[in-house]
Amino acid sequence: MASNVSPQWTEGRSAKAAGQPDGANPYEAGSQESADWLSGYTADEAEQNVDRPEPGEG
Repeated sequence: MASNVSPQWTEGRSAKAAGQPDGANPYEAGSQESADWLSGYTADEAEQNVDRPEPGEG
């Protein structure tokens, strides 16, 4: 893990490890803190391609 992660990122990572839902994010929607928390929560998930459909889709 990088040494420059925010406390909120670490909280999100810990929340997922504890089995909490992503709705447990305690920060205001749209805030940087909320984005950091969610980034930590989803850090171990594969990145999704949202700019174009996967081959065979669409």
